[in-house]
Amino acid sequence: MHPFEKSAGLADPGPVESRLHLLLCLAAMTRLHVELSRLYFPLTAPGPDAQDALIDLADPQGRVRALVLQLARPADWAALSAVWQGVQRDLALPAPAIAISGLEGFQLWFSLAEPVAVPQAQAFLGALRDRYLPDVAPDRLDLLPAADASAPHGIRHARPVPALRETGNWSAFVAPDLAPVFVEAPWLDIEPGDDGQADLLRGLASIAPSDWEAARARLAEGASVPGGMARPVPEDGSGAPTRPRQAGRASPPAREDPESFLRRIMNDDSVALALRIEAAKALLPRTGKRRRRDD
Repeated sequence: MHPFEKSAGLADPGPVESRLHLLLCLAAMTRLHVELSRLYFPLTAPGPDAQDALIDLADPQGRVRALVLQLARPADWAALSAVWQGVQRDLALPAPAIAISGLEGFQLWFSLAEPVAVPQAQAFLGALRDRYLPDVAPDRLDLLPAADASAPHGIRHARPVPALRETGNWSAFVAPDLAPVFVEAPWLDIEPGDDGQADLLRGLASIAPSDWEAARARLAEGASVPGGMARPVPEDGSGAPTRPRQAGRASPPAREDPESFLRRIMNDDSVALALRIEAAKALLPRTGKRRRRDD
């Protein structure tokens, strides 16, 4: 069964014609669109023009599977990484996707296996803000979706990533160890490759309903106790559910000096070519200064 069929609960989609239509639509989709559908889009079959359309992240009932926490003005990965690490460590949730907004900020994209109403989504993101970002000014944070009478379904949501922004720059999903590179400029000036973006999303998982409820309860418990959630989630399976995490993504890499980091990126064949080129460019001034000192 195709991953989108499974995530959409289409184990038995009904008439042969219905399934055939779905599979023909899926065949026309890129790998990236399949991953976005699996994680974030409403649990409905895509239309024939889904690949080119700007997909609405809310379903007709106003429910969502994508929850987005954005920190901007300025972008601050050091602060937002506390949320990325904390939801895995304290709440035993799968890692959210990390995105650069294409404008001024970083985003965390949470995926739910089952859609929820906007008030539930807002309450969850608000609890994460209160727990992990209590000292951040409210006007630097966007918790999406949010109620907005002027928007479709009465909901304002994030623009799907990757997307071309009005500045001419692109939003994109990024790997955890590359996020610090974009602190000064949280965007790409060229379109990110679909396959590379799909690869970043392929290892991510949606939050199961039972884990969602457990996380909400634990956040509520932490809010009612002084110094809440000081104890880590048990790792032996005796407490809140734990989830295997993809190797190398549960914690940030050991700190290294900027030049070593840039050289590692430049020489890593798995990193997008555009980023390797930028790392090489950033090394040029350093190399020139060193040569002048040696002379």
